Amino acid sequence: MGLRHLVRGAVVSAVVTAGVRTAADRRPPGGGERWTRTNHRGEPISLLEGPAVAAGLAVGALAAGRGRGRAAGVVATVGAGAFGLVDDLAEDTSTRTKGLRGHLGALREGRLTTGGLKVLGIGATSLVAAAIGTRRTGSAGAWAADVAVNAALVAGTANLLNLLDLRPGRALKASAALAAVPAGGPLAAAGTGAVLGSASAAWTGDLGEKDMLGDSGANALGALLGTRLALGLPRPLRLAALAGVVGLTLASEKVSFSKVIAETPWLKAVDDLGRR
Repeated sequence: MGLRHLVRGAVVSAVVTAGVRTAADRRPPGGGERWTRTNHRGEPISLLEGPAVAAGLAVGALAAGRGRGRAAGVVATVGAGAFGLVDDLAEDTSTRTKGLRGHLGALREGRLTTGGLKVLGIGATSLVAAAIGTRRTGSAGAWAADVAVNAALVAGTANLLNLLDLRPGRALKASAALAAVPAGGPLAAAGTGAVLGSASAAWTGDLGEKDMLGDSGANALGALLGTRLALGLPRPLRLAALAGVVGLTLASEKVSFSKVIAETPWLKAVDDLGRR
C-alpha cells in the first residue's frame, strides 16, 4: 500500500508540476516581467516554477494521501504556497526587510510587510493543518500541546526550506533528503512521492538556472515535508525535529548557510552536483 501511494503521489505531482509550468510559460499571468527576477549571477530567472511546484505538491497529496493526513497536507501546502506567492510578487523592494527577525521586528513596530503577512499566514494555515491532522489520543490539553508542536514544525520547516533557496537546486536536494526520512502516518508515502515527483519535474529548470522556486515553491515544499514529519513521527522525535529546525533558523540570523556550505567539502560537492 505504501509503495502504491508513493508512486501515485510522485506521478501525479510530476505531471501537474510540469503541466502548470508549461501552461504558465505560454501565458504568464500579468506578463513575463512580473515573474522575472535576477539570480546570484546577475542573470534573469523566472519565478513561475514556484506556483507550479506548489500546485503539483497539493494535487499529489490530495491524490495519494489518506484520511486526515490528506486534508492536512493540502491545507499546509496551499497556504504556504499562496502566502509565499504574495511575498514573491508584492514585496516592496525599496524598503526590503530581511529575515524572520526583521519581519517580526516590523510587526512590533506596527508595520506589516509582505514577509510579515507570510509569517502570520503560514503560521495560521499550519495551525489549521495541525488541528486537522493531529489525532486525539489523550486529554484535551495533551492534544492541544501536540497541535502546537506540529504547527510549529510545519511552519518552521516551511521557513527553513525557503532559507535554503539561495542557489540552484539546493532546496530541491534538501527536500529530497528530508522526504527520505523514515516516518509513518497517513501522509508518509504520499508526501515522499509528491515531493520527489515535483522536484523531478522542476529539476532541469532549477539546475539550469532558468527557474527558481521563490518563496511560493520553497515554502510549499517545506510545509508538506513538515506536515509529513508532524503526522508521522512519535512525540520525542517531533520535538527533536522541531528543536533542529528552530536551531537552524536562529543560526541563519547569524551565519550564512552559503558560506558554511562553501567551506565544507562534502556539502559543497552535493551543492554543486548537477549545476552548469
